[in-house]
Amino acid sequence: MNRKELISALAGKTGGSKADADRSLLALIEIISSTLETGGKITLAGFGVFEVRERAARNGRNPKTGQTLKIKATRIPAFRAGTTLKATVNGNEK
Repeated sequence: MNRKELISALAGKTGGSKADADRSLLALIEIISSTLETGGKITLAGFGVFEVRERAARNGRNPKTGQTLKIKATRIPAFRAGTTLKATVNGNEK
C-alpha cells in the first residue's frame, strides 16, 4: 500500500475527506519524526513501539578495494511490533 492508497483507506474508515486524511497522516508522521529526533519513543499499546536505536562505531571494508575504514556511530529509527499486531499478521487475532 502506498501513501495515496493509505489516505484513501483512512478517509473511507473515518468518513472524512481525503484532504483531512492527508493532513492527519502528515501530522502523525511529523509527530513521530520530531519525537524520534529528540530521542523519545512512541508506544501504541498492542500495535508497537517507534524508537531510536544506537549503532556503535565499527570497522568496515570497501568491497571494491578491500580497504579497511571506520564507520561512524549512528542513530537509526526502529519499529518493534506489539503482540496484537503480531497476532493479527499471523492470522490469530486477539
